[in-house]
Amino acid sequence: MTDSCAAGGPRAELKRCSMARGCLQGVKFLMFAFNLLFWLGGCGILGVGIWLAATQGNFATLSSSFPSLSAANLLIVTGTFVMAIGFVGCIGAIKENKCLLLTFFVLLLLVFLLEATITILFFAYTDKIDRYAQRDLKKGLHLYGTPGNVGLTNAWSIIQTDFRCCGVSNYTDWFEVYNATRVPDSCCLEFSDSCGLHAPGTWWKAPCYETVKMWLQENLLAVGIFGLCTALVQILGLTFAMTMYCQVVKADTYCA
Repeated sequence: MTDSCAAGGPRAELKRCSMARGCLQGVKFLMFAFNLLFWLGGCGILGVGIWLAATQGNFATLSSSFPSLSAANLLIVTGTFVMAIGFVGCIGAIKENKCLLLTFFVLLLLVFLLEATITILFFAYTDKIDRYAQRDLKKGLHLYGTPGNVGLTNAWSIIQTDFRCCGVSNYTDWFEVYNATRVPDSCCLEFSDSCGLHAPGTWWKAPCYETVKMWLQENLLAVGIFGLCTALVQILGLTFAMTMYCQVVKADTYCA
């Protein structure tokens, strides 16, 4: 009887070890696949950022206070950070390394909390952000067409042409820039050289800030879906990381 119990002990331990290793291998595959896609997504974001940075700054910042806060730079930083997190996750999954898995979990959690905090603050201080943004954009108008600000110049030209608007809050914003009754040619209803010198009746009247803001509100559903998908991906990554960490601990316990 004693011999039977003694024999059953090691068999039970071996069975638990085998089950723990089996679960670990399944989670390991999912964790690696997730992080590989995560890393490839970072590569794509980084590639787009580099491409934008190399195309005459067409999508450069409109802000005079934060000249480095351009779409290209944001994509480059975001892509690099996503690639780094994905790399840590991939190596952690392959090596079954508890330290790397925890590092991945903590980094992704910090990003998630930062995004949530920014979103809450944005909705809490919308009016103040609106006022500050308009003041800053008006300051940026004075850099239009100046040396070293090709990106800002192109960005304003694209926005005014595509959104059929002129100036931040009114086309008269440009009068202070030029110290004259004129606007950039991109404000014209029908584009032609020096058309900004013509009468106001030939210019777009809509304010760019409100026009772009209305466009964003009309596409709020798409923005919300994108944000929700991003949050779900991050939650999925957190779940995979913690699940695999627990499975590694179990495997180490039963198979020690």
